[in-house]
Amino acid sequence: MQTGVIFDFDGVVIDSEGLWKRAACEILAEFGVAVSAEEYARVWIANGKGPEAAVVQYKLPMTADEFRKRRAPLVERLVQNEAELIPGARAALERLSARFPVALATNSASAIVDPVLDKYGLRPYFKDLLTRERYAKSKPEPDAFVAAAAAIGVAPARCVVIEDAERGVVAARRAGTKCVAVPNEWTKWLDFSQADRVVASLDDVTCELVGELVGA
Repeated sequence: MQTGVIFDFDGVVIDSEGLWKRAACEILAEFGVAVSAEEYARVWIANGKGPEAAVVQYKLPMTADEFRKRRAPLVERLVQNEAELIPGARAALERLSARFPVALATNSASAIVDPVLDKYGLRPYFKDLLTRERYAKSKPEPDAFVAAAAAIGVAPARCVVIEDAERGVVAARRAGTKCVAVPNEWTKWLDFSQADRVVASLDDVTCELVGELVGA
């Protein structure tokens, strides 16, 4: 039976969680609001509802959707100019794509993802790219991973998701996939109890581990 691997993007392939925070804080600073790294992780990264929380908590003169629209070009600029690969990302993609069909499933839009993939020459490693435009509901809903599994022609139960954030782990569980969590400095405070395995780095995400998780 075929096995598939699905990578998240931000915080897994590229070191961008801090850039997303900078973009959010640039807007918040206009209203005298500062957010710590831990607060950002727990409120913004954990479930993706940071804008909703911020507009209420800080009484911002905008909706959550308006906040996201303002943030989008800031993130695009920062990611395109400053984002670097997560250590071990290229090697992990190389070894896993040599054995399994690999997809990308991300809450980020193609305007953020595509320039980075081209800049670092990563596109050939992926059989398909599921950016935010290609599925209905964002993580922690399962849509991204269900769509990614279908795109590579592998049943969700035979797919292993690589994630760095709590909402991604929850989405993977809801999608019926296996999940390996790789926490980083921005997500280390989060709850990874629903992951099938938590590892220290992408170097630990081996073909053998993928096979073990799906019972190959």
